[in-house]
Amino acid sequence: MPKPPTTVLIVGSGPTGLTLAVDLARRDIDVRIIDKSPQFPRSSRAKGPNPRSLEVLEDLGVVEQVLAAGSAPLPMRKYRGGEVIADADPFAAARPMPDAPYDRPWLIAQWRLEEILRARLAEYGVRVELGAELVGLAQGDDSVTASLADGREIEARYAVGCDGGHSAVRKLLGVPFEGKTDEEQSMVCGDVEAEGPDRGIWHQWFDEDGGVMLCPIPGTRSGWWFQAAPETDAAGRPVPPSLESFQRLFAKHSGLPGGHLSQATLLSAYRVNERMVDRYRVGRVFLAGDAAHVHAIAGGLGMNTGIQDAYNLGWKLARVATGRAAPELLDTYEEERLPIAARTLDITAERLRATLEAIKEPGGGLDSAITPQTYGLGDGYRWSSLAPAGGTARLCAGDRAPDAPCRDAATGAPRRLFETFAGPHFTLLGFGAGTARALREAAAAHGDELRAHTVDGAYGSAGGTAHGALSDDDGRARSAYGIAPDEDVLVLIRPDNHVGLIAPAGDHRAVAEYLKGAALERA
Repeated sequence: MPKPPTTVLIVGSGPTGLTLAVDLARRDIDVRIIDKSPQFPRSSRAKGPNPRSLEVLEDLGVVEQVLAAGSAPLPMRKYRGGEVIADADPFAAARPMPDAPYDRPWLIAQWRLEEILRARLAEYGVRVELGAELVGLAQGDDSVTASLADGREIEARYAVGCDGGHSAVRKLLGVPFEGKTDEEQSMVCGDVEAEGPDRGIWHQWFDEDGGVMLCPIPGTRSGWWFQAAPETDAAGRPVPPSLESFQRLFAKHSGLPGGHLSQATLLSAYRVNERMVDRYRVGRVFLAGDAAHVHAIAGGLGMNTGIQDAYNLGWKLARVATGRAAPELLDTYEEERLPIAARTLDITAERLRATLEAIKEPGGGLDSAITPQTYGLGDGYRWSSLAPAGGTARLCAGDRAPDAPCRDAATGAPRRLFETFAGPHFTLLGFGAGTARALREAAAAHGDELRAHTVDGAYGSAGGTAHGALSDDDGRARSAYGIAPDEDVLVLIRPDNHVGLIAPAGDHRAVAEYLKGAALERA
């Protein structure tokens, strides 16, 4: 008897592919993840998750490991002519808020983040298959066949290209990657070993004719991220990255001995690329992360946008693959994420422009790239077909669902809303005793697919819900959701922790109709 096809094949094992694999595996979806590299890269590259990605990583059960393995963003020290001009800490005034527990991005080497995600994936019995280079894709009515360079074939019901800016999946699909490359804006990068500079500082030496940036890599004794404007040769062409070139650049701009740098690895030359696809899906194959969009590094949104692509796609693939939703649900992945990619290109282009202007003056630095837009907390899908009309004073369907501190009504133990959202289910919050009937009906109809909670305690004390009533003693949950003290309101949270529906307590059919028509059941 032939082996049944894999449910989802993921091509590429960077943060995007690993996030998607973990999300699918925790939903009991049969998933394989392959990568053409013969070994896992020891690349630092992206400097870490932003606040919204930290929320995603919390839901996936790895945020504590990520926080422990990395560090908070470091103060930035700006130099001119080798002299200290200014220090800046763009997050000095930031504080965690009841509705947003992560107030800043987190520094962590990409290889370390990938290790953590791979370990989480292994807990579900799934491991990355290395040395598996994709060279062909063929689609049928019910499956995708992936051909590998070694002659093997993998049959899957769906495939997802998470294989970076040079994506083989995208090229095999024939999807255009429109945009531009700015040959004038280039950079040489690498990981270096360095002795001497203070490891509690992100050092930034900018002069009129170039600059060097040196940021310590958390979890290493003497590892640093090195970035610089490249040297040029006699013909004006950029000199390829090398340890010797890095040493010359460092000595020129910092005034310190170039010998402070050693063991330059993971060398790369970077040019500003702003490109994106015009579609995220071709039949049973999807694109995510850099395979679908690349942009300026200003603001650090590349890896983060990919993680959030995966978070949007995972629950939808799982629902359709298990027959809980109609195939049309998969169309909403492109509908929701394509506009986010376009917006990200605009944000990063503007942040790059602002940074290039800032560093022309003494004291300017990379802090100019950071704005609340780069946190990812404002991204939502109000335009989506999964976002029906209706809202509160603060929220509309499609918005990111806020966190809030509550208490377990039965035990008095602290319990955050994010803790109730964690997992592969929908969550129904009922603000006020008038939501009791809707909570009961939804919990009875959908079982573990949906968890229902009252946020005032009255319904819990009258019989409880599937996972306990929540007491909103300080009114922070109502405040975060824009619900007045005397209002009874239902709020349905999607598995990716975005608001699916906001409805009056008396509209008992609204939740059932939403779940049947949009997400949980075949129409």
